[in-house]
Amino acid sequence: MSEMITADLVDLDLSAESKEAAARALAERMAAKGRVTDLDGFLADVAAREAQMPTGLDGGIGIPHCRSEHVTEPTLAFGRSAAGIDFGAADGPADLIFLIAAPAGADDAHLTILSSLARQLMNAEFTDALREVSDPETAAALVRGDVTAAEAAERAAASGAGAGKDTAAAPTAASAGAAAGSTAPETLEAEGTPARPFRIVAVTSCPTGIAHTYMAAESLENAGREAGVEVTVETQGSAGFTRLDPAVIAAADGVVLAHDVPVREKDRFAGKPTVDVGVKAGINRPAELISEVRAKAERGERTAPAGAAGTPVERAGDSTEGYGTKLRKWLMSGVSYMVPFVAAGGLLIALGFAIGGWTVNKAPSVMDHFVWTQSDSWGALLFQIGGMAFKFLIPVLAGYIAYGMADRPGLVPGFVGGAISLSINAGFLGGLVAGLIAGGVVLAIQRVNIPAAMRGIMPVVVIPLISSAVVGFLMFVVIGKPIAAAQKGMTDWLNGLTGTNAVLLGALLGLMMCFDLGGPVNKVAYTFATAGIAVAAPSDSAMKIMAAVMAAGMVPPLAMALATTVRGRLFTPAERENGKAAWVLGASFITEGAIPFAAADPLRVIPSAMAGGAVTGALSMMFGATLRAPHGGIFVVPLIGNPFLYLVAIAAGVCVSTALVVVLKGMRRPAQRTPAAGSAEGAAAGEKGSEQPVAA
Repeated sequence: MSEMITADLVDLDLSAESKEAAARALAERMAAKGRVTDLDGFLADVAAREAQMPTGLDGGIGIPHCRSEHVTEPTLAFGRSAAGIDFGAADGPADLIFLIAAPAGADDAHLTILSSLARQLMNAEFTDALREVSDPETAAALVRGDVTAAEAAERAAASGAGAGKDTAAAPTAASAGAAAGSTAPETLEAEGTPARPFRIVAVTSCPTGIAHTYMAAESLENAGREAGVEVTVETQGSAGFTRLDPAVIAAADGVVLAHDVPVREKDRFAGKPTVDVGVKAGINRPAELISEVRAKAERGERTAPAGAAGTPVERAGDSTEGYGTKLRKWLMSGVSYMVPFVAAGGLLIALGFAIGGWTVNKAPSVMDHFVWTQSDSWGALLFQIGGMAFKFLIPVLAGYIAYGMADRPGLVPGFVGGAISLSINAGFLGGLVAGLIAGGVVLAIQRVNIPAAMRGIMPVVVIPLISSAVVGFLMFVVIGKPIAAAQKGMTDWLNGLTGTNAVLLGALLGLMMCFDLGGPVNKVAYTFATAGIAVAAPSDSAMKIMAAVMAAGMVPPLAMALATTVRGRLFTPAERENGKAAWVLGASFITEGAIPFAAADPLRVIPSAMAGGAVTGALSMMFGATLRAPHGGIFVVPLIGNPFLYLVAIAAGVCVSTALVVVLKGMRRPAQRTPAAGSAEGAAAGEKGSEQPVAA
């Protein structure tokens, strides 16, 4: 294990009484060797990792670990406690404690070395030797792999001064698990199981991806050998993952997923008996998991084939989600498919105005009149193409809301309902309602018991026919007129907004655009604005709203880019790199460019972004800036009414957000000096807790 551990990093008489004290004692050894640059900052990162999930393992092992900006190179420190220290393991205190420190940017080779230690800890001979070793040099050599467990035991016997631990009282997780419920190969043959061994594929992963991931893999493989079962494991750790051979997955009889973070490409394992548990279950009771998946295979239990069960929303989420969550996802399904039509059509219309002038909307059809050498003809062409794209907005919105609810059978009635909404001037509200009605009608039809002879024609004839007729009737005769009246009332109200009311609306839209940085609330504000300009001759109020929304959406990434430039020491190296890209993303009206910053520090970044967005939205409305294009950022400034004041509004919001985030992050830094404060910070930021800013 290279020189990641030396005799100076070993304490065979660790006297600490708590896990915090143990971590500090071992970390002090790392700091003395220059491996840790900020002791308190590093301990805060350790505490943050411990807050996510206890690091104690059955068999008397504690493995506190983290990735931290305060670590200069991958390092291990080992301590042996006679009294034992509680690290949260089910079987009691740990006497073998490893503190694993990895730099925030540790490369694949370093992580591979760390993973080898995790696998060794599942080896009973290795842990027994650690309990008997008598001097730090031998302990370090054993961990590095310079001596074998047998050689270390011989040295301990020769010195006559072993640790005196009762190794039989502290079996490893793998051996304990295997003894709990494994079945020998001979038993399998006696029971008539086919000669080919039972085959399992497994995935292991933990939040940090340094230790538990690999320990669970080793534990499952050991238990599989004890039970005569072939176990092939894919470890999805911090260094990435190497996908299992599809042929191995296809030949597997069962699947074990032992993970604390989402399994990547999970659909590969669909259609097989599956046991889905946390990563510590893979370490502590591997034999039980193997027995459970074999029992499921014998009973014929299978997970649903990929893409075969549920609607698109259900396949992408949790089956236990409430109707409120599902409704949000249904609506977002429609919006996500509509946005490309908005962007393409809106920019084409804007370019048409830029090339052909503001009267281009009155030009005749380019099919009847098009002159290759006249700019007016090219402007009219772009305008008319964009206008045609805009005609799809409401049908696409309604169609894909229904698709999110009822899968492909919902598309036909959804598109029909959306087209009717467009024709009766029910607009955006009509599209929302039509999509929800279409999806509901299809779901109701699908619940009816149909004779087997008719099932083949249901999706292509019966469901589209009946659902389209029902949706059409409701939209034309029952609810279409009230919705159209509501849409007209809202439009008239917006057109009448002036003065303070308009400024307040701009501030509200700015807050919404910056609240979740491209999420549902952001999309509601954006869709509200684009629906207003999705007509041949949008009102002045609608174009002001579009201008305010785009201006506010540019603020968060631009503010984070500026903050990393003026006060870079408050941000991690990775955030400073993201800041360079955020300049371009913000200028292009891609609000999502601020997500990496919000994910690492949401309680400071999001309120700062919202404040700046509200200022920009309010100022844009106050200045009377207008915008016909629904996208483009600074690249469509020539198409903006009052462009200079529009840029002033954006600059003001960026300055407000930048100042706030710098002040808030600056207030946090002294609190990093205590593990408790760091732990709270790390817990708030999830696994990002190891990415705390470096000290000034």
